[in-house]
Amino acid sequence: MNRTTLSLIAGATALAAVTGFAALSAPDAPGTDTAAKAAAQLPVERTSLLCPAPSTSDLAETSYTSFTPVTKGTGSGGKAELREADEESADAPADGEDKGKGEDDGKSGEDKPAKPVLTPKEPGKPVTGESSGGDAPALVGTADGRFAPGWTVQETTEVAAGTGRGLQGVNCTAPDTDFWFPGASTDADRTDYVHLTNPDDSAAVVDIELYGKDGALKSAVGEGITVPPHSSEPVLLSTLTPERQTNLTVHVNVRSGRVGAAVQALDDKLGGDWLAASTDPSGSLVLPGIPKDATSVRLVALTPGDADADLKVRLASPSGLITPAGHETVHVKGGMTAAVDLGDVTRGEAGSLVLTPTDRSVPVVAALRVVRGKGDKQETAFIPATRPVGTRATSADNSGKGSTLSLTAPGAAATVKVTASAGSEGGTPVSKTYTIKAGTTQDIEPPAPGGLKGTYALTVETVSGGPVYGARTLTASADGVPAFTVQTLPDDRGTVAVPEADEDLSVLQR
Repeated sequence: MNRTTLSLIAGATALAAVTGFAALSAPDAPGTDTAAKAAAQLPVERTSLLCPAPSTSDLAETSYTSFTPVTKGTGSGGKAELREADEESADAPADGEDKGKGEDDGKSGEDKPAKPVLTPKEPGKPVTGESSGGDAPALVGTADGRFAPGWTVQETTEVAAGTGRGLQGVNCTAPDTDFWFPGASTDADRTDYVHLTNPDDSAAVVDIELYGKDGALKSAVGEGITVPPHSSEPVLLSTLTPERQTNLTVHVNVRSGRVGAAVQALDDKLGGDWLAASTDPSGSLVLPGIPKDATSVRLVALTPGDADADLKVRLASPSGLITPAGHETVHVKGGMTAAVDLGDVTRGEAGSLVLTPTDRSVPVVAALRVVRGKGDKQETAFIPATRPVGTRATSADNSGKGSTLSLTAPGAAATVKVTASAGSEGGTPVSKTYTIKAGTTQDIEPPAPGGLKGTYALTVETVSGGPVYGARTLTASADGVPAFTVQTLPDDRGTVAVPEADEDLSVLQR
């Protein structure tokens, strides 16, 4: 089969349009000048996001915030929409049926797709929506044209009482085929669900693997789970294994199709929150944004392979990198979940955890379980290892108070620009520049738009220096419980690398 540079570029561009990220490089061709030129960063043209069903509690109050930052070079067209996951596709009738305008099926138009839950009017201004109770469905969304680059949707739920009471927040995720969730549990006090949402027209088939302190847990029930088209399936982890495990790592592996995945971790005593997926397994990890008043921090880590990992544990504090006393290193056995209780490791100061190999590098996934409060007034959130801010990261659903932005530069010092968007109901954008010293974490009260009405979004852009990692914390107080939720700030993948090529495309013909 002949394959040309042109066909490869077309494939990469198509991938970028769907996933928001692609990179392609041609092999070197010594003695010729026909190799691919340097890649250009272009805005993505299409992206998808999936929001899990927020809660089964009748006391739940959920808000959604959709935001797309303004990106140069996007043109003037496009749209972004979020719809209920179990509704028919807006682009085609269900089951391949052809329901023409003149056809009367006796349902008076009931087969038409429901109206979008959220439809932004323009980039640079957030839109919000709300739902109440335990019947709110999962949402499936797409954005194209000028609404696609950096599109971000935040789901925030307040639960007044019961298991998982407190503040729960999650960034709606792009569909993928592989997810790791260290920090889940099947303990007696925990009720953990892994939510699987399928955005496509065909069924997805998923395997859920569980890894405890002694290795993989046997479970035939977790194999070959079918997620129907345009639907969402919550899977209770305790139904996959009879074993009670305080600390688990969940691996979601998609055999066919693709899904969005997130773990909802609900505790009878410590509240609850969403556990987002850890970044891809890596030898070095950063877990940013531990609240300075955290009363308990637990590190949960797994190395997916057979090799053991030895990691150096350091805290990036406001004054620099420090080693927690008594927790200088952590040993992670191959295929086994390790957990280390770090106590109140931040000791009243901003902090981020930095994990690096002591010797050889072995890929690891990790997350933190963070607790605020004391006694029966405690609340829980999770911080997974994350990618750097990169070119730009985006955080939706911020208010004039209760938001903290945490930024860390584990290596070289860096300068970032933080921009607060216009408010959902009014306000003028404002930007500020911050310098993060090498090896430190800085907690920032985010700038608020002038004349703010409603909620606003934040974008963080790297101006110069080394890589920066970030997280945003939302706080609220209900009956003395210090409710909170933390979302990390990886690069929003608003642009894609697309290489240029010379007119002579014969160099890659085979």
